Amino acid sequence: MHLLDSLGSLETFVQAAEQRSFVEAGRVLGISAAAVGKSVVRLERSLGVRLFHRSTRSVTLTDAGRMFLLRSRRILAEAEAARAELSAQAGSVQGRLRVSLPLVSDLVLPVLADFMQAYPDVLLDLDFTDRVVDVIEEGFDAVLRVGEPADSRLVARYIGRFQRRLVASPDYLWTRGTPRTPADLAGHACLQYRFPSSGRLEPWPLRDAPADLRIPESMVCNNIETRVCFAIRGRGIAYVPDHSVRAALQDGRLVSLLDAHVDAAGSFYLLWPSGRHVLPKLRAFIDFVDERLLPVVR
Repeated sequence: MHLLDSLGSLETFVQAAEQRSFVEAGRVLGISAAAVGKSVVRLERSLGVRLFHRSTRSVTLTDAGRMFLLRSRRILAEAEAARAELSAQAGSVQGRLRVSLPLVSDLVLPVLADFMQAYPDVLLDLDFTDRVVDVIEEGFDAVLRVGEPADSRLVARYIGRFQRRLVASPDYLWTRGTPRTPADLAGHACLQYRFPSSGRLEPWPLRDAPADLRIPESMVCNNIETRVCFAIRGRGIAYVPDHSVRAALQDGRLVSLLDAHVDAAGSFYLLWPSGRHVLPKLRAFIDFVDERLLPVVR
């Protein structure tokens, strides 16, 4: 199979795997579903394995298909890197940029939108998740992560630090009273966060809290925005990053609670694979996020 034909087949396979549909993959690629199916069949014959389980409504990856998907993403990423390196000689910032981001859309979305405006030839491919992705194996160009880096295969740049706070509205506190110690939280409505990837509730690390303190579950969700909204509307106490409530604290819609007992700082790091030439699109992204996100979270 010719090299360019092979890359085209891999791109078709990856789209079919991600869309879980030959029809949707065809729409993305601008070809027919039949053409997608034929390309996949040719690839399966060439490899000598079955990549998909097919049904009338969808397609799902076989075990071999899941393994091949990881490799295909890496091959396509390397091909994209090779193309970009050639174009880099002219100093152009362009191409697909695949980035994994934490579930903090209130913080990063304005920065990403501004980057898209500043670099219109870069196609942002964004994946928001609380899962610790494998940057290299899953073909990401970069990842914005909360917490100290632990992967020696990655280069890390410190972006900024933030605090977490307990917050509630003045109306809620007027009705239910203001907790003075961590133990008082047992009698309050608490708005909790569940990690989507693990299903576990986020702990509320509090100094001087009783060992048997159980934080009530008055509402549980898996994003920041819901908890902030509910807290502003007087539904309870939320434990959230300070950048998500800065405006509400400044204008009095929310009040910070038990500050002397809350000890939960976090740090943002931008990471990317080491040992590679940093392409212009990635260099532009790193510098842009560093410049724009740092003043917000410090």
